[in-house]
Amino acid sequence: MKGFSEMRRREDKGSTPVIGIFVVVVAAMYMISCGGQEVSESSTDGESDASTVVEASGPRGVRVNTPQVSPGYVYFAPLLSDTTYLIDTDGQVVHTWKSNYAPSGGVYLLDNGHLIRGAREPEVPTFSGGGLGGRIQEFTWDGEVVSNFTFANEDHLLHHDVAVLPNGNILAIAWERKGVEEVRRAGRRAELTPEAGLWPDMVVEFERQSPHEARIVWEWHMWDHTIQNYDDTLDNYGDPSEHPELIDVNGELEPPTISEEELARLKTLGYVPSDTTPKDLQSDFMHTNAIAYNADLDQIVLSILKYNEVWIIDHSTTVDEAAGHTGGRWERGGDLLYRWGNPRVYGRGDGTQQRLFGQHDPRWIPQGMPGAGHLLVFNNNLNGSEGPYSAVFEFALPTDDEGLFVVPDTEAFGPETLSWSYTAPDKSSMFSSFISGAHRLANGRTMITSGAQGRFLEVTSEGVIVWDYWTPYSGDVKMPDGSRPQPTASWTYPVFRATKILPDHPALAGRDLTPLDPQPPIVLPSSSAEDSP
Repeated sequence: MKGFSEMRRREDKGSTPVIGIFVVVVAAMYMISCGGQEVSESSTDGESDASTVVEASGPRGVRVNTPQVSPGYVYFAPLLSDTTYLIDTDGQVVHTWKSNYAPSGGVYLLDNGHLIRGAREPEVPTFSGGGLGGRIQEFTWDGEVVSNFTFANEDHLLHHDVAVLPNGNILAIAWERKGVEEVRRAGRRAELTPEAGLWPDMVVEFERQSPHEARIVWEWHMWDHTIQNYDDTLDNYGDPSEHPELIDVNGELEPPTISEEELARLKTLGYVPSDTTPKDLQSDFMHTNAIAYNADLDQIVLSILKYNEVWIIDHSTTVDEAAGHTGGRWERGGDLLYRWGNPRVYGRGDGTQQRLFGQHDPRWIPQGMPGAGHLLVFNNNLNGSEGPYSAVFEFALPTDDEGLFVVPDTEAFGPETLSWSYTAPDKSSMFSSFISGAHRLANGRTMITSGAQGRFLEVTSEGVIVWDYWTPYSGDVKMPDGSRPQPTASWTYPVFRATKILPDHPALAGRDLTPLDPQPPIVLPSSSAEDSP
């Protein structure tokens, strides 16, 4: 194939020039985004109707709290709220952090008690897509804002998730603008190209310089690693099945579509800005919705919703190496080291081999925990005989003795079987068509967020639910015109992701964790009344 260089050795890691990133704009809206038995059912569509959210009858709050529940605390940020909550296993709020913005996605509690939070810019200069952010904030335990910077302009926009590195730098997902002509030169099929062009994803690493500034010290662009078999006059022409390390720019097969009714629901939730059009969603042709980092391997895992895959890339590269095909610890530059979930997007399978459907939150299980080194991922949109449902998958990464990924000559990336999975006993009772996540606890339990339901579960390796909490906290985020969004009842409590920490977490050392008295008020977006839980 054309345009791909031979392998070369790693060079010292570099950085791009300083980029001043300044705080911008006004206030208001957001986004457009069994135990022990393998789940084998599959969906025929990567995205189910986002209006379909199972919300079982029953009270909000703690529904199951067994003696076997792991001690600890859970923190989360409702998508309709400007508040991040820390609760105990009785569902009592012990601490809150208040922002001026709704979240863009994940929030992270650091060992020093500080909170990192992606935030939604209320009015962005140009593009509107699911999970839009634009701002990253850091709060002290007491709520003081110590860092507050933006990356939101006519060509770039932060969205969804971030990952905090051991050195304090922040990895973040961002869109970048590609005009129609540049898209054509990349071999994108004309019928897949909206008039506004495309907004593919990039990963940026920020080093903070001051409370309101950060500079980009590393970056990776999906656009540097494309292949296509549509136009043989272009440099990136080739057979995607022969180069699974590259990304077929036509890989999602057809442009994403959305009904006017579903788009209206997304707008009322605030998951997309009020001026979003169906064509905006077509421009977001990857929709990377999560990022996680492995410090031992210096690798990054990404969740690519529109491709129904998880990807792993090398972070040890220089900026130049990240744009190429050689170099770095793993000698592959910025090419994909690994991918899993949907082999038909690189020509090594069909729909029957697809395993992921609109997934979220892939992350490594840390060393010292059961399943260490495996990946966990929340698989949102599976299709069973009784309707759609969600599951958590755990699978082992196929590596050799040197830690290099095993790349088959002609077959799809493995594994073919799961190490563990969880679905609810009544499968459809745990269903979230968007957001959500899961992470492993030190005792082998798994903490699950069924995000659209606003539901957090702790389950054993045998699939027993030992804790089940349905948050009563929603929010009061306003639209840019000051009006209040009016989501349907089943969309009142969405949470991007909840995280459980144990009592010995360094962030909690010396903290007063007595339940707040009174408890924070409950504010529902469809009502002006405030009630205590």
